[in-house]
Amino acid sequence: YGGMGLDFSYNIAVAEELGNIRCAGIPMAIGVQAGMATPALTRFGSHELKKQFLVPTIAGDFVACLGISEAGAGSDVSNIKTTAVRKGDEYVINGGKMWITSGSQADWMCLLANTSQGPPHRNKSLICLPMNLPGIHVAKKIDKLGMRSSDTAQIFFEDVRVPCKNLIGEEGKGFTYQMLQFQEERLWAVATALTAMEAVIQETIDYTRQRKVFGQPVLHNQAVHFRLAELATEAELLRSLLRRAVALYVDGNDVTKFASMAKLKAGRLTREVTDSCLQFWGGMGFTSEVLVSRLYRDLRLMSIGGGTDETMLSIICKYMDILPRK
Repeated sequence: YGGMGLDFSYNIAVAEELGNIRCAGIPMAIGVQAGMATPALTRFGSHELKKQFLVPTIAGDFVACLGISEAGAGSDVSNIKTTAVRKGDEYVINGGKMWITSGSQADWMCLLANTSQGPPHRNKSLICLPMNLPGIHVAKKIDKLGMRSSDTAQIFFEDVRVPCKNLIGEEGKGFTYQMLQFQEERLWAVATALTAMEAVIQETIDYTRQRKVFGQPVLHNQAVHFRLAELATEAELLRSLLRRAVALYVDGNDVTKFASMAKLKAGRLTREVTDSCLQFWGGMGFTSEVLVSRLYRDLRLMSIGGGTDETMLSIICKYMDILPRK
């Protein structure tokens, strides 16, 4: 369908390279296109759906978005309220989605909606939803703390009609399909954040080496260079976990636990790195002119988007048999 047919390790290589972009919004937008809105369609969609939606998305002619989160259901995916009721050969969609990356410019949405009244993990389906249909209202572009180069939208659906043939895979399997691709999404996020953190650490070393305070470079203070060494060590340990998880995943293993651990650590470490480094930049770090201040804002999303730190901890506990698995 236009892709290169390579394994997932190449996705991670791309993600690491995209981390060199001097903001996190662009890698996130590309990640939504390549690793969030399209995997379920790739794995489970019909040939007709792939020709209609996947081919132009891979070519870059279509922008895709993922419609999962709602105002009352972020990390708690099972609690979404949007409905898609089958009427004849169409679904009639009502509800709304929140925090939708690329939502104000998307050509289509991979929509998760309730298609029955059954149990919350078995009543949801994924639907390819063209964004130009009557009844779709992009309410606003959300003004955010960070990721400001990436548009994030609130969207409402009012009696939106879409053909039943736009269903991805089987009806009622949407939650399962979505959970499968979450691991790829989280590993992608870790890879982009790792490269960004290394850039912040290196630029902080360079700045503190040339910036003098009380007659000597800031870097020559033991508290500064020891702290930077600690942060670099933590980043390298995270890279080892990422590489292990990716290798296991490529070999066909379930890496939910390791991906969750990596996502948790990345969220916390990005906060630690950007906060510590910003402090060493002094007043300059509080301006919008340097990378560290931008990533201080952008990377704060790591502990929220794609599953909060608390959600990651719950998943890890279940895989450690501390908590029962659902």
